[in-house]
Amino acid sequence: MSLLSTLIGTILFAIAAPVVGCLLAGLDRIVSARMQGRVGPPLLQPYYDVRKLFEKERVSVNSVESVYVAAALLFALLAGGVFFSGGNLLLCVFVITLSSLFFIMAAYSTRSPYAEVGAARETLQVMAYEPMVLLMAVAFFQATGSFDVAAALAMPHPIVCTIGLVFLGVLFILTIKLRKSPFDLALSHHAHQEIVRGVTTEMSGPTLGLVEIMHWCENVLFMGWIGLFFVWGSPVSAVVVALAVVITYFLEIWIDNNFARVKWQFMFKSAWLVALIAGGVNIALLAFL
Repeated sequence: MSLLSTLIGTILFAIAAPVVGCLLAGLDRIVSARMQGRVGPPLLQPYYDVRKLFEKERVSVNSVESVYVAAALLFALLAGGVFFSGGNLLLCVFVITLSSLFFIMAAYSTRSPYAEVGAARETLQVMAYEPMVLLMAVAFFQATGSFDVAAALAMPHPIVCTIGLVFLGVLFILTIKLRKSPFDLALSHHAHQEIVRGVTTEMSGPTLGLVEIMHWCENVLFMGWIGLFFVWGSPVSAVVVALAVVITYFLEIWIDNNFARVKWQFMFKSAWLVALIAGGVNIALLAFL
């Protein structure tokens, strides 16, 4: 992976990901509404909401909050650029984690008790899903012989055939990373879940707009991770990847609308248990068999 290809990939991701992520968010709202017996908003409602946020006056508790949020968005874009340019998967994991840490620091910098509670919960979520994400990168290396995402295109079959247990583990922690119920502890997208909105309580206007765009980009990246399990050296894989991503995203919406929020203790224990069983067993089998 060259620096130039990463730079080009980041620029292209920065252009395409917000558009695709916005459409995914709009589709999420429509499907959720239909599941609840409502008509739902138009497909572009997330775009209208973010545009309205950027039209508002910039008001923040301090000057560093928006800097941390901008840094979080920048690293999310860089992670997407590394991944979709065929770069190092492990580097992509580290960069997107760094993005999450900047987001947490933005909440802590406000010194609001509600935002601090949300930041603490966000930290717990990172600690819960990070082992499984790292095991995903290790398993990918075992399956392909390289950390480079482009190596999956040289495989004679999709890597899910080799690391299927890891894929199930990633599916489990994906609900946490997408911040969907039952694991939407730090930032709920449903009005009935919180009196105040957790980690983004003190964020408003353009700063909150950047947060929403960051979430759109993260969703596109995470769907890319799902698609990675179904890519191999055949044009047919494009259709398989599309089907896998659509089914997975619909499954996440269904889970979000049918399960109540759990306590952080259950989230933490279950995520680590899944990482140990799904990730650990699969990696051990590849290593010793």
